[in-house]
Amino acid sequence: MQRKKILITGAAGFLGSHLCDRFISEGYYVVGMDNFITGDKKNIEHLLGLENFEFVAHDVTNFIELRGGLDYILHFASPASPIDYLKIPIQTLKVGALGTHNLLGLAKAKKARMLIASTSEVYGNPLVHPQTEDYYGNVNTIGPRGVYDEAKRFQESITMAYHRFHGIETRIVRIFNTYGPRMRLNDGRVIPAFLGQALRGEDLTIFGDGSQTRSFCYVDDQIEGIYRLLLSDYSEPVNIGNPNEITIKDFAEEIIKLTGTKQKLIYKDLPVNDPMQRQPDITLAKKLLGWEPKVERFEGMKITFEYFKSLTEEELYKSEHKDFSSYINK
Repeated sequence: MQRKKILITGAAGFLGSHLCDRFISEGYYVVGMDNFITGDKKNIEHLLGLENFEFVAHDVTNFIELRGGLDYILHFASPASPIDYLKIPIQTLKVGALGTHNLLGLAKAKKARMLIASTSEVYGNPLVHPQTEDYYGNVNTIGPRGVYDEAKRFQESITMAYHRFHGIETRIVRIFNTYGPRMRLNDGRVIPAFLGQALRGEDLTIFGDGSQTRSFCYVDDQIEGIYRLLLSDYSEPVNIGNPNEITIKDFAEEIIKLTGTKQKLIYKDLPVNDPMQRQPDITLAKKLLGWEPKVERFEGMKITFEYFKSLTEEELYKSEHKDFSSYINK
């Protein structure tokens, strides 16, 4: 029987590389695509040379052409951390708009089913808690974070337009904070920032008073939810995340306990439009997909910390310092 073929954009990124692993293990022929703006070749080196994996170096904001048939597309190409999208705001908007448009055109031409990676950031600084899929959000369109939030909101809109107007099979996953091996240190997100500081013996920096909340989902659970959603028959957005909510201050104290270090907590001003609450309502995912997270936060964090401790000094430096100079003006 011929293998199903799937295109995964952002394949060298955190989630993209884990998705490549999962679909290869399920027997798919995987085409990974990335231009390494935020991705790292190291994340997919173990796949190069496999008979059912092919890598294409390409920027999805440019026209995309693939030979042969195609069954599925997973669109995970996008900067996803505040440090990244604040340094390359235009590229972030382009990958959400032009990149998604190009891939939907490819899906139409190939008659492929397409899943897009949306985000809890479409809810902005929410006035509804926990966040359900029918909540429209509270987003500042012209604030610093708007380049990412609006890119994802537009991405959802054009995907549903192609679904309704062209009859394309589409799926939308709204991803809440996810963590695990292959994250980049100090990319502006809570977990890599805290772990990076712990590894260097620095005090942990909390923005605001630490009362804001986040809900962290281990990568294996996230990938399982995405996998099930792709193969479902549901076309509207679905939250995939862990509803176990914790304040940033309490989480920082958990990190100190986990790492066995003696750091203090230091406080800085809260960034503009930083959301005060993040907790997914996963009622729909439970009902529709039979999915809910299984990995406890302390267990997942221990695995993640051990991953970062295993990196060489060169790998740690590379993880912390990403060069965006060639993309700044694009």
